[in-house]
Amino acid sequence: MANYIISCCSTADLSKEYFEKRDIHYLCFHFMLDTETYPDDLGLSIDINDFYKKMADGSMTKTSQPNAEEYSDYFRPFLEAGNDIFHVTLSSGISGAYNSACIAGDMLSEEFPDRKIYIIDSLAASSGFGFLMDAIADKRDEGLSIDELKDWTMDNLLYVNHWFFSTTLTYFIRGGRISKTAGTVGNMLNICPLMTVDHEGKLVVKEKIRSKRKVIKAMVDKMEQLARDGLEYNGKCFMSNSACYEDARAVAELIESRFPNLDGKVEIFDIGTVIGSHTGPGTVTLFFWGDKREE
Repeated sequence: MANYIISCCSTADLSKEYFEKRDIHYLCFHFMLDTETYPDDLGLSIDINDFYKKMADGSMTKTSQPNAEEYSDYFRPFLEAGNDIFHVTLSSGISGAYNSACIAGDMLSEEFPDRKIYIIDSLAASSGFGFLMDAIADKRDEGLSIDELKDWTMDNLLYVNHWFFSTTLTYFIRGGRISKTAGTVGNMLNICPLMTVDHEGKLVVKEKIRSKRKVIKAMVDKMEQLARDGLEYNGKCFMSNSACYEDARAVAELIESRFPNLDGKVEIFDIGTVIGSHTGPGTVTLFFWGDKREE
């Protein structure tokens, strides 16, 4: 039995049941919907479908990460119970969570000098972050020590490939990620941008594709091009979606037909309230083991 716990941010966008099944602890981010603040607690405070409906109806959202004090309060009980901590954060390319967790870890290391506290920057987001956590749980269950797990994670985290598209640019305009002019023209032309997460954990637009049908094909083509062993890929595959399950299912069915050696079926999760506050409804994501992200 490992004498350490593995932990992450709620923005890994797995379900509460999946976190519990894999024995992965998590700390909740926060978000504001209009004037009310909620924890990003995987649908307990607000149903995810209600959240996206409110966004579609015009509600405004704002998000915030835990500060160093919250991380410290979260870590402390594990340390007091005699456990080391292996915590992985949302990508530093889109959040300051890594810095806050490191500050908390440094302070607690002085108070608990016999305990190990490892803070890892996932350079990942949403269920791609969750995909990495699932693999970390596998390695823990194989018996890796906390030091071996740190080495494995640092050696492998950039092999998690992220691809996603959105059928509307409205929320990317609202969040300032796309200019109003470019976004308005893109919406008029039915542009569905195909995006990725680069080696710095930042969101990057790779292609501007007209029509949902074409971008779905392009996403699966990317998996064929980049996945380990191509069409012989035999690893897991995770997806997430923001109130567009049928679109995600269309991608999953195409993957399952094209990659016969997958490790199980494609797992589809909800994009949570924090990541979803920035994407809005209509986003589909895909995650798999593939070529190393080097740009």
